Amino acid sequence: MTDDLSAAILAVIEQAQQSAPTYKDRLQLDEICARLTGPLRLAIAGKVKAGKSTLLNALLGEELAPTDAGECTQIVTWYFLDDRPHATLIPLDGEPRERPYDRDGGALQVDLGGLRPADVDHLEIGWPTSRLRDLTILDTPGIASISADVSARTQRVLAADDGRVPVADAILYLLRHTHSSDIRFLESFHDDELAHGTPMNAIGVLSRADEIGSCRLDSMEVAERVAQRYEAEPRLHRLCPVIVPVNGLLGHTATTLREAEYAMLAAIAQAPIDEVAELLLTADRFTSTPSGLPVTELEREHLLGRLGLYGVRLSVELIRTGVATNSSELSSELTERSGLNRLRAILVRQFETRSRVLKAYSAVAALTELLRAGNFEPGLQARVEEISAGAHEFQEIRLLSDLRSGGVTLKPERTEQLDRLLGGSGHAPTARLGLPDDATDDDVRQAALTALSSWQGFATHPLTSRPAQLAARVATRTLEGLLAG
Repeated sequence: MTDDLSAAILAVIEQAQQSAPTYKDRLQLDEICARLTGPLRLAIAGKVKAGKSTLLNALLGEELAPTDAGECTQIVTWYFLDDRPHATLIPLDGEPRERPYDRDGGALQVDLGGLRPADVDHLEIGWPTSRLRDLTILDTPGIASISADVSARTQRVLAADDGRVPVADAILYLLRHTHSSDIRFLESFHDDELAHGTPMNAIGVLSRADEIGSCRLDSMEVAERVAQRYEAEPRLHRLCPVIVPVNGLLGHTATTLREAEYAMLAAIAQAPIDEVAELLLTADRFTSTPSGLPVTELEREHLLGRLGLYGVRLSVELIRTGVATNSSELSSELTERSGLNRLRAILVRQFETRSRVLKAYSAVAALTELLRAGNFEPGLQARVEEISAGAHEFQEIRLLSDLRSGGVTLKPERTEQLDRLLGGSGHAPTARLGLPDDATDDDVRQAALTALSSWQGFATHPLTSRPAQLAARVATRTLEGLLAG
């Protein structure tokens, strides 16, 4: 079904290329085609110091994005798969040009060639890593920045202001505490119109989650309870229905943990418990208190920078109790407890398995905007509107948006079933039907038949309202598609 949708959009693009009035229009059509056929564009956004670049490095398993307050952190930066490492600068005026970079501090520092960040539209970093096979990741400057110009760059690229289509297909939004600026930004990325956001293309990340629990050993459990409260808040749930607590620093360090670092942590874990507990009371005490431990103050400062106080406390506890007996086991434990594995699983469930629909959604929005503004062959705009109205995948997205915004009102049990059936919790048939991942084909078929009978009966019941009947028909078609598949 999705392949047919993409093919229909590509046919309109090809026809539009033949009647494009200007070279600029043809370039825009090429860009829409690349957007439809290329990897999903996932933007990482949030306020200043929310931990965006650290999380990006954790997702990539490599330190690429700078985390300090340098020039490059003020520029939108695209990370995509390429055969060779390179950095390309896209200025606001002038031609793109490849620029030299260095990694003296670990992260990439791109030479802007004398340009100010305000003169740069974005940077493109090509990198040979399998982590970017299915995703192009956009690292954005912090919103609510002291500099209004820096905040505006993120708003300009990701928000759907003045009829513009967002550059990103989906967004990973980092929250520390929900502020009005967070809500405003998410609302600017969402709208009921096709050209704007959808309730299934935004995931919230409760970043630096260990700090919520004051870096205690139960900090991530505390953060999970906070995330659940945020998910239950109606206004935020409509915009960002999934919120995951993640310790990005711990996740990044876990994926790049070195043997020497494990040895230092093991040495601390072998010391008397009282002495270690005293040393780990605060970050300052850990780095500056003289100790008889075979780990110098400089080495402790290094560990704190790599793991944070929570990460050091957790690592020492895991080693001391025998849960992690080598660096590989410690890396695995820290990655799991950082929330990074869960976030990756949700990215696959929420975005990658539905990437074609999200890319088609963005492509139709961009194509609609271009055809409205240009002098193209008559009938093309009507063809795009026909695709938009007739695509069942888009009907699912619209209905899910209406369901979560209160536009369609059903009983709570029906609402939960429909939300799940429309892909709100994942695109796989098992997720849509509320079945375990290892359910058999027979289990899926039987559950789909049962649900189909239920929704058909609901649609034809004389007391079912007109909006509810329309919703039930969409559900019925979804179930028929699952059975046909």
